[in-house]
Amino acid sequence: MSEGLLFVLIAQIPPQGIASFNAYEDQVLSLLAEHGGVLQRRPRSDDGGTEVHLVWFPSSAAFEAYRDDPRRAALAPLMVGSEAGLELFSMRDV
Repeated sequence: MSEGLLFVLIAQIPPQGIASFNAYEDQVLSLLAEHGGVLQRRPRSDDGGTEVHLVWFPSSAAFEAYRDDPRRAALAPLMVGSEAGLELFSMRDV
């Protein structure tokens, strides 16, 4: 999977938002494959307050289709309710 786009998402979730964050992720991550995305890794800290995703997409268009998926947008209140701080980085293998 060397071609395409590789992203790292780092989520910092406050304790009161972990359940909402997990509910969002459990539903939205199932949409990745429909857009050609692959969740390569999903480590989480023992306390559940930090989660990292390593996600690959075959193209910018596939990534944008995932981001614009109306089912994902419908789940946004769960993410907002989690009060998670998110950082998204576009990466490349070196």
